[in-house]
Amino acid sequence: MLENYLPILLFILVGLAFGIVPIMAGRLLAPNKPDSQKLSPYECGFEAFEDARMKFDVRYYLVAILFILFDLEIAFMFPWAVVLDEIGLFGFVAMVIFLGILVVGFVYEWAKGALEWE
Repeated sequence: MLENYLPILLFILVGLAFGIVPIMAGRLLAPNKPDSQKLSPYECGFEAFEDARMKFDVRYYLVAILFILFDLEIAFMFPWAVVLDEIGLFGFVAMVIFLGILVVGFVYEWAKGALEWE
């Protein structure tokens, strides 16, 4: 009975080896010579001036909700458009109801001012 689980155990061990061996090889073989140039901030060009756990304005979250709203809409519209001939009027009405619900969410965000930046 246990011999049936041998391929699963081998799969897990090989997967762990593929993950752990390169990490350990990098830590053991890579040169580690930090200096001030390597440790300096890059891309932004200046030192961090606030704590990384600072509070964000609620507008960021509203924009994230707006992105999810439209992303969800597009993710469902492509498969629906492909099978529209097969699902007929019922599928069309169901998608109109779905889009109506999403439009209510969009109007809510618009009313809350998520689309206006100061």
